[in-house]
Order: sequence, then structure tokens, then C-alpha cells
Amino acid sequence: MIDKLLNKEYIVLEIVPTHPDSRYGEIAQLSALKLKGLTLLERFDYRLKEDLVMNPYINEMLNYDKEDFTYKNSTEEILKDFKKFISKDLLLIIDNDYTKDYLKDIKNKKESIFSYLNTCFYDDVFKELCTKYHLEPSNYIVDLLYESLIYESNNSQQDVNL
Repeated sequence: MIDKLLNKEYIVLEIVPTHPDSRYGEIAQLSALKLKGLTLLERFDYRLKEDLVMNPYINEMLNYDKEDFTYKNSTEEILKDFKKFISKDLLLIIDNDYTKDYLKDIKNKKESIFSYLNTCFYDDVFKELCTKYHLEPSNYIVDLLYESLIYESNNSQQDVNL
């Protein structure tokens, strides 16, 4: 299945919301990677301004690499820039309810990234990916997903060569 991505441009993304329902929350962080095949073309690392995130747990969770993010005043501002970043590219999403909810107005085709990694979304999936592909845990989930795609591609190439 991963072979379908090798000549395409697509986006891998992660959303951290302040609330699981977009009617009551904001996007606290949206990180995305634009890839062509397995080559990284560009990063998108945006956050809601820290003083606008009222949930102390979310603020604590996002207390890393603050200088590496672009800060915005609202979800609408983040999504406006994100729509420019993604163009009409395929979105490989973490297929949980809140990601689908926050992206509901984006018309790009969306697919579960986990179908390309021969697994599905569940609570410990990122721990499983770290174990399966011998990855170091990271605050950047999109980077873990990207590295997993690379390893999965290598594994599928080895299977073809056998």
C-alpha cells in the first residue's frame, strides 16, 4: 500500500485540540509535513498563542521547542495558513474523531495514515510504532509517523526483493 505514495505529494499531520469538539475548543497545535514520496519538502508547525490556551494540561504538554512554532490568535488563522500549505494534496491523518472534526471544512481527500503502516488508531499506537520501528519517543508525532513511513517502505521493498 505504501507504494501508492512514492510518486505523490501528500501531507502528514497532527492536531492537538483544546477540546475534542471544535464547537467548544481551538486548535492548540497543528504540525504537518509536506512530502513527495518519502522526501520532506516543507514543515508546518503552528500553535495558538499560549495565553489563549486555557487548559493548563495542554499548555504543559506543549511546553517544548517554543521557538520553532508560528503563533496565531485563533483556529481560523491557523487553518487559513494550513489551507495554503496543503494546496490540493492528500492528507494522511490520525483518524480520531477530533482530527476529523477540526478538518471537516477542508475538502482535500483524507486517508488514515495507519492504513499505510499496517495498523489502526488506538490509545497505544505511537508506543507500538516506536517499538515496531525502533524509534525514539518524540514530542513531534508527525516526525514519528514520517519515520514509520520510511521504515514501512524499507520493509515493503525488502519483501519485494525476497
